[in-house]
Amino acid sequence: MSSATSQQAVTPSAASEIVAPEVRTLAERVFNQLQDAIVRGELAPGSKITEPGLSKTYGISRGPLREAMRRLEAHRLIERVPHVGARVVKLSIQELLELFDVREALESMAARLAAEHMTPAEIAGLRDVLALHERQSDLKSGEAYYQREGDLDFHYRIVQGSHNRMLMTLLCDDLYYLVRLYRTQFSASGARPQRAFVEHHRIVDAIEAGDAELAELLMRRHVSASRTNVVDRYAATLKQEAKL
Repeated sequence: MSSATSQQAVTPSAASEIVAPEVRTLAERVFNQLQDAIVRGELAPGSKITEPGLSKTYGISRGPLREAMRRLEAHRLIERVPHVGARVVKLSIQELLELFDVREALESMAARLAAEHMTPAEIAGLRDVLALHERQSDLKSGEAYYQREGDLDFHYRIVQGSHNRMLMTLLCDDLYYLVRLYRTQFSASGARPQRAFVEHHRIVDAIEAGDAELAELLMRRHVSASRTNVVDRYAATLKQEAKL
């Protein structure tokens, strides 16, 4: 009797918030597929996306897809536009500059804290990540420097190494995928991939030496160089699109 009463107490609105484990797992998989497609540019910035279209492409029911799209919107990878619907986010040059201003300030702080708090095991893990990156064909050829997400991402590992929960939330959750999108699509050109890789090693050297001031300075310079490269390439892309 108490069980029946308990079930009756669940209102329709409350029930709609309950997501079955198998649906959540499926939504997680779809979220990963879509965010990777967005980060790599397979779903282009500014392109319109619809539930029927995505459902057909990925062969998935609307429920898990809707859950995945909510997560994409929360991570600022898609946005809802009145009278248009959902589309992949496309930042203005000003918005991109603001994003890099935040990234420069917070990631340089993370590098300083990492120099103070990272354990020898964490630093060894960071060097392992760089060793893995060095074997990538795109980096060897100088075409790009693509980093997988999470623990295989150099910047992600440094933020984790800061041992500061607020920074982790801001840089590894709130802004992470948006930063990855522009870092991945617009950062690789000329000698920048190899130069960025060398800069990563120097930052790790400073962290391992416990030189917080140098680690902060090197990270600030690294992100600033990335900003210049990304903004220049993005501006060229927008200019080219305007001619079409």
